[in-house]
Amino acid sequence: MIDATANAPEGASASTPYARKSYRYFVLAILTLVYALNFVDRQLLVILQEQIKLELELSDTQLGLLSGFAFALFYVSCGIPIARWADRGVRRNIIALALTVWSGMTAVSGLAQNYTHLLLARIGVGVGEAGGSPPSHSMISDMFEEKERATALSIYSVGIYIGILTGFALGGFIADAFGWRTAFFVVGLPGIAVAIFLRLVVREPIRGWSEKREAEAGDPPPFLEVMRFLWSRRTFRNLALAGSLQATVIYGVGNWLPSYFLRNHEIGLAELGVWMALTAGFGGGAGSFFGGWLADRLGQRDRRWYVWGSAILLLSITPVLLVMLTTGNLTLALLLTGLFHFLSASYLGPALAVSHGLVGLRMRALTSAIFFFFINLIGLGLGPVIVGMISDTLAANGAEGALATAMLLVGCVASLWGVLHYLLAARHIRADLAASPTARPA
Repeated sequence: MIDATANAPEGASASTPYARKSYRYFVLAILTLVYALNFVDRQLLVILQEQIKLELELSDTQLGLLSGFAFALFYVSCGIPIARWADRGVRRNIIALALTVWSGMTAVSGLAQNYTHLLLARIGVGVGEAGGSPPSHSMISDMFEEKERATALSIYSVGIYIGILTGFALGGFIADAFGWRTAFFVVGLPGIAVAIFLRLVVREPIRGWSEKREAEAGDPPPFLEVMRFLWSRRTFRNLALAGSLQATVIYGVGNWLPSYFLRNHEIGLAELGVWMALTAGFGGGAGSFFGGWLADRLGQRDRRWYVWGSAILLLSITPVLLVMLTTGNLTLALLLTGLFHFLSASYLGPALAVSHGLVGLRMRALTSAIFFFFINLIGLGLGPVIVGMISDTLAANGAEGALATAMLLVGCVASLWGVLHYLLAARHIRADLAASPTARPA
């Protein structure tokens, strides 16, 4: 007879389907698919932005606002109240509703007749996507023990790069053949069907199941109390700053890569979409998994490796950018985008695993939302806009290669600054994790 708890944490009950390892990974796969759709819809604009720029007569600064600050502002603003809801509500239902909203608003983007219409549609996408990750992170931390949590969260984060791969490849092909409006329709609508499937087949996990603890009774702690608690942990403060700077590299450089190649190299949109899909999808996906795997493997020996590894990988981005954005060899530049995505994608799983390890069971969704507030408002919100503004300024003064210069400047400065904060986080991580409300007695 098979023991249903054989792969469950010691002492866990078989009364939940999460006692079966196969069911935990089945739910993880569904959540990863949802996250992939999140990034298909979010990044689709990136591969389409040159067509949109021409038709709607937009500047680089306006494009940066569309793909960056305007989206990020509403994404992070709505993320915190939705996370509060997720810390006391049914997380599965919240994710399904959020997926329906952002998928529908992606399709609506194809109806835009001017900049204002498209801006409002992208705000709607941001509001919907705010309800995706914090509830998912909270579910995953309840499903997987601490020793495998960074790997599980990194697998979930691979959804980013599955989404980017699909968005670039499918968006580039459809836009090249039928135009950018059709691409929004085709990519947006299937998410509604996935939302229905999620709602019907996924069970809500028990809070604290992976730690063999019962969730604290009553409502989760007030927002300001959680903020004070997190900010009192120097590990979290430095992780939030390091993650924000790494996200500035990811979005400040990554969101402009299609435009950079179209402006500086001889390549068509459909071909570029395939290249961007392969290099971002496989490179970023591999990097995301590798970062979590490395953290869980080395972190069992010394928990400082949860941030040391991220520091080393982030530091390696600077020489890659120097070659990628200055070489005249198209093939080399395209291949280096894969290495860029591999290195830049590695931080999210370890950072989230450490952040969830610092807090109580009913604080996890909000902790993710607060972490995402920083990385998205600074990284996604400001990264593309700053690059666009520097590019416009340099171009107005007659500089050649204005966009490449702006990308290189922002990418290198943010990388080196981020490494500093990872090293500062490493100084405090062991003491802060030992003081966690969910830490097991020695």
